[in-house]
Amino acid sequence: MNKKRTNPETPGFEKTMELVFVVSAWVSIISVVLITVYIFAAGLPPIIKIGVSRFIFGTQWKPTAESPQFGIFPMIVASLLGMAGALVTGVPVGLFTAILLSELAPKRMASFLRGCMELMAGIPSVVYGFFGLTVIVPFIRVRLGSTTGNSLLAMIVILSAMILPTIVSISETSLRAVPKEYREGSLALGASRVETIFKVTIPAAKSGIMASVVLGMGRAVGETMAVIMVCGNISRIPRSLLDTVSPMTATIAKDMSYAGPFHQSALFGIGAVLFLFIIILNIVLNVVVQRSAEGNRSINE
Repeated sequence: MNKKRTNPETPGFEKTMELVFVVSAWVSIISVVLITVYIFAAGLPPIIKIGVSRFIFGTQWKPTAESPQFGIFPMIVASLLGMAGALVTGVPVGLFTAILLSELAPKRMASFLRGCMELMAGIPSVVYGFFGLTVIVPFIRVRLGSTTGNSLLAMIVILSAMILPTIVSISETSLRAVPKEYREGSLALGASRVETIFKVTIPAAKSGIMASVVLGMGRAVGETMAVIMVCGNISRIPRSLLDTVSPMTATIAKDMSYAGPFHQSALFGIGAVLFLFIIILNIVLNVVVQRSAEGNRSINE
């Protein structure tokens, strides 16, 4: 007996697949909406009760004291400094690695390095944290004279390594997407290979490179497990790279296990502030990519 085969091009199959796509899209949208509503519904009431200025700009976090204080400004500073430090060290390394992979390295070398980057992307956060705790923290304590070694510097080093795969992967893809005619035209006009990379290829791929940087920022701001193992978890404004800190994500993770009802609500308030940071980063990403795409379009025209 001959079995009937479904023709992928039949109208019924097309409608079914369209329905699957629509449902998938709506599931994603509804999930984001529900998470957003839940975070702000749980986090805004304690912020309003404490006072927006006291909550965001307060410098003391003492939720279990007789007179509790809920100031998260040192956490915000620690998160921003950790993100900025990771970008300062990680972006150049990631961009130059992407240039090597897309423009200069032989195929075998590029394939090997690309595999290393993919391996780094698959390493769990706790492994990065354990490496930082057993290697980086003792090095800072012994070689740099830190009291404990747990510090803002250790956090920056770990975050720099963790954002590398994102920056390298997206930047390499963007560089490879630049048309060969751009490079050939530059070389034909007498520019060297390095001049072509920095004056032609990178500017043409800037939208993708900026996207990788913003995504790296999001990864650095939102990282928890690795950071909590190396930062020291003391909420204060750091005066040097060797001071202990407690960024927002670390505070949420370490306090949640023993938090009382209002303390827990305040932690959701920290989550709401962190969520706003992520939203702002995504808005910046969309604006940058849009403007870069419009600029490239006008140049091509």
